[in-house]
Amino acid sequence: MSNTYLSMLTKELAMLLEAGMTLHDSLQIMQDDEPSKDGKTMMQGLIDSLEGGESFAVALDGSALFPRYMVHMVEIGEKTGRLVETLDALSEYYDRQNRLAVTIKNSIMYPAILLVLMIVVVLILIIQVLPIFNDVFSRLGSQMSSLAVTLMNFGTWLGDAAIVIAIVLAAIFVIAFFAWLLQGIRNALKQAFMNRFGGRGIFDRIASSRFTSAMSLAMASGLDVTEAMDVAFSISGGSKAIDAKHKKCFDILGEGSTLADALTKAGILSSQDGKMLSIGSKGGKSDEAMAEIARRGDIGVQDDIDRIVGRIEPTLVIISSVIVGVILLSVMLPLMGIMTSIG
Repeated sequence: MSNTYLSMLTKELAMLLEAGMTLHDSLQIMQDDEPSKDGKTMMQGLIDSLEGGESFAVALDGSALFPRYMVHMVEIGEKTGRLVETLDALSEYYDRQNRLAVTIKNSIMYPAILLVLMIVVVLILIIQVLPIFNDVFSRLGSQMSSLAVTLMNFGTWLGDAAIVIAIVLAAIFVIAFFAWLLQGIRNALKQAFMNRFGGRGIFDRIASSRFTSAMSLAMASGLDVTEAMDVAFSISGGSKAIDAKHKKCFDILGEGSTLADALTKAGILSSQDGKMLSIGSKGGKSDEAMAEIARRGDIGVQDDIDRIVGRIEPTLVIISSVIVGVILLSVMLPLMGIMTSIG
């Protein structure tokens, strides 16, 4: 299920429970208002599980449709008697994750389109335009520069091999698509990527943001520090570098350090965020401090993404302009020399 749907579902359920309705009646109302057939079927499965005497967490887990994190947090909410607060916190958590995912997708989209357009323009120049100029030079009894001739020959080769190249690219796309459909291969690729880049730059900050979001939710649900960290680390981990930070944090905690000191020394929180958590802990507001850190972390990640995109876009424009300019100058300068001689 999408983060948007999970955020909406948990918020609606929290509102109904807060109004004094039972969990069974709340799900029944939500089923009646559910527009999709699949949604109604899912709700009915949850209702049947509750009528069979199962807990809500077991019902969610049995449906095999909900994230393990949500199931675990709902189980904690039921055990601690804070299900409404947990559902509210889950709604905010999935809303933040959705905003983060949308920010990343939107940030990648425009540079990708710009890159494709740049490649198309260059291909048109070397495949279509340069042969025309080559004919002009031939009629004038001269030839283009060596760079222009090399690019034109490369464009001619691309044109002649276009069908073969298209078939190869299509085969690669089909293989990659079906490989991505296989859970094992997809997980292996994700793991390899995370091990390579997961502990660096923006990916490290995203992991920290997810950790603080999950940590604030776990603490608000009544978990102690160790359990909350177990839950948060299971959400934000996955790469060797991040998992090493988690282990270091547990080791520092085991030495008797405070949570704020452990997270700061492990490199999970900045010194400023660690100071806020320390002050919140002394005032008995650890969960609120962590929630504020999570909010600031989300904003910081979005700002970092905007800065990266802000660098990529002009870089692509500059590169495309230079490439097109070099191609045109390699043709126009000799042509201008010929025209000057004729004049």
